Amino acid sequence: MLPKQRKIAIMGYRSVGKSSLSIQFVEGQFVDSYDPTIENTFVKTTKINNQEYDLKLVDTAGQDEYSILPIQYSMDIHGYVLVYSITSPKSFKIIQIIHDKLLDMTGKIHVPVVLVGNKKDLHMDRVVTQEEGQKLADSWKAVFLEASAKQNEITSKKCIADIFHTMLMEIEKANGNTVRENNKCSIL
Repeated sequence: MLPKQRKIAIMGYRSVGKSSLSIQFVEGQFVDSYDPTIENTFVKTTKINNQEYDLKLVDTAGQDEYSILPIQYSMDIHGYVLVYSITSPKSFKIIQIIHDKLLDMTGKIHVPVVLVGNKKDLHMDRVVTQEEGQKLADSWKAVFLEASAKQNEITSKKCIADIFHTMLMEIEKANGNTVRENNKCSIL
């Protein structure tokens, strides 16, 4: 079976950990230093059940409420990982604006999205509740996950790779295919 080609855009406000999530998935390491991303593309092959996927991750520059989303963020993109920081109410507000702009730009009423509340390791500084994140994702008919790029975890049994595996399953579902989740953190 040939690998399926999938392109995923990772979007959110600046300093929410988009690059950290990408690097943790692709290279298996946490990068502590912060250089604002202009735009990076990461490539990784991963497998869900018996299907291989050649992923192209577009790690976008941080957006704000005034950013105009480049048209390439709607072309050939199969799904979106939208990231906010649980320590930043502004990033939570911006992610809602980004989602609205994506719908306007694509002309669709629904696009495959995984909403990620990052930096859950900073729980002492939390200002956006898990319930708020879940409620927003539900309103979008999206999957919601909280993550720590630093600790490479979503929940005790899942790791950052599962964000992207979940995204792939959402893309397949949007294409009318069903994919079973294999409940383990798997890195190829």
